[in-house]
Amino acid sequence: MNPLSAHDAAALGTRTVLNYRDEYWRGVRDIFGPSLGMSAWALVTGVAMIKSGLSVPLAVLMALTVYAGSAQLAALPLIAAGAPLWVLWATAFCVNLRFVIFSAHWRKYFGHLPRAQRLLLTFFAADLNYVLFLRRFPDPKPAPEQRPYYLGSVTWTWVSWQLPMLLGIALADRVPTEWGLAFAGVLALLGLVYSTLSGSKSWIAAGVAACAAVAAFALPLRLNIIVAIAAGVAVGLLLDRRWPDAAEETG
Repeated sequence: MNPLSAHDAAALGTRTVLNYRDEYWRGVRDIFGPSLGMSAWALVTGVAMIKSGLSVPLAVLMALTVYAGSAQLAALPLIAAGAPLWVLWATAFCVNLRFVIFSAHWRKYFGHLPRAQRLLLTFFAADLNYVLFLRRFPDPKPAPEQRPYYLGSVTWTWVSWQLPMLLGIALADRVPTEWGLAFAGVLALLGLVYSTLSGSKSWIAAGVAACAAVAAFALPLRLNIIVAIAAGVAVGLLLDRRWPDAAEETG
């Protein structure tokens, strides 16, 4: 075969760059709508960190290093209550246990990359990035379009999370407690959870987890959260084992 001419090589390079940009901005567009609810959740989380007794520098450090809103909100009341460190670790571990499952699936797309790149890429992955990525690339194998789409999605997610959270930290002392921001955060979180429930099995697991959380509400140190997560994961695994090939009903 004859090598590409300079003109053909330049045209191919231009198409590659344009395709990269198109996929990057497609990732941004897909996550833009859901990010509005995420930003509301981030604002509430920023306020909650200060209201829980954290200093501003420590809250900023937590915002930038603990990129896990559900774990942050679960840990804050435990910190305020003076819970033992092992309870904090156990709660954060259980709340983020779903990312172990996510990472096993991410490996099918990014497993060919060096370990350092995999760690860096997946650090910025959130729940909705995972859901939207699978909708865009349902075939679990690497493709050139995946990385720019992923980068566009996670970049906007990170910005729409960090900026409102830092704003919440900065304005926390000016926000009256009676505004009921905790309830607003719950509403924002419920909207995000709803967008990730795409099939009957996930709805059943979520329902069981909710019932377990209410039933174990009287447990100290918010341990009902751990009970709910354990119940939801157990039911989800049982359903997957019992009906592994059951067709999921999409909304």
